[in-house]
Amino acid sequence: MGKLDGKNAIVTGASRGIGAEIALALAEEGANVVCAARTMREGDHPLEGSLQRTVETIRAWGYEAKPVAVNISEPAECEALVKAARNAYGPVDVLVNNAALTYFVPVREFAINRWMRSWAVNFHAPFILSQLVLDEMVERKSGRIVNISSVAAIGPGRGPLDADEEIRFSTCYGAEKAALERFSQGLAAEVYADGVGVSAVAPSLVVPTPGTVYHKLVTGYDDPTSEPSSVLARAVVLLATEPLDKVTGRVGYSQQLLKEFGWADDGTGPGIDPGAKVSGYAAS
Repeated sequence: MGKLDGKNAIVTGASRGIGAEIALALAEEGANVVCAARTMREGDHPLEGSLQRTVETIRAWGYEAKPVAVNISEPAECEALVKAARNAYGPVDVLVNNAALTYFVPVREFAINRWMRSWAVNFHAPFILSQLVLDEMVERKSGRIVNISSVAAIGPGRGPLDADEEIRFSTCYGAEKAALERFSQGLAAEVYADGVGVSAVAPSLVVPTPGTVYHKLVTGYDDPTSEPSSVLARAVVLLATEPLDKVTGRVGYSQQLLKEFGWADDGTGPGIDPGAKVSGYAAS
């Protein structure tokens, strides 16, 4: 039996990379997974990956999944996504806000429309989707929301500064992830008494994905300093299934959480020290 047998899940950004891996990990634990993203078919986007490929992989492994092509920067499409999930499988038990839109651009050169769209995807959509699924979760006294964060949430600190290009040009993305972590803990406090868990997790190391390879954040898919997407996916399953009191309000790193709960394959490996600060704003 899987840890999520009979549960229904939504994973945003599930056409490739981390989102696709999370969708597969949830499906392997028995969840019916609604995979959401903009890219339905290969070739619809310059980067490799599509909802069709993700869902076909899940079904080929004997699990259940449904693709829903949506642009979650639009509130109406967030509503359409949750409606499609309910129509397909019923009330949503697990929501994973993974989708991300990133532009590595200095603030003084950032186009306002890109800035607004980035916030719409990376922060406003998690709020809207959470709101859309919460009533049913509260009514059932059960449910989990897992938000995918980033080490970018920790700012570069005070001057004098000599940050590398990745840090200097990730101000927007880092601010969004810091806000998402604070949102996660605030919402967790609001719905704890209702039996609903909310948490945030970031990869301990950069994950090789079509996006990170494209932005040259890793040297390639075999970068020895990177973390496989399966590690973060396993941490998401942990946050979606461990007892509420142990995980709600948690803001942590993938390897940190897996080691703490004894879920790591061998208890060792690269990553962030268990005592490391997890955000410039949120308590660990």
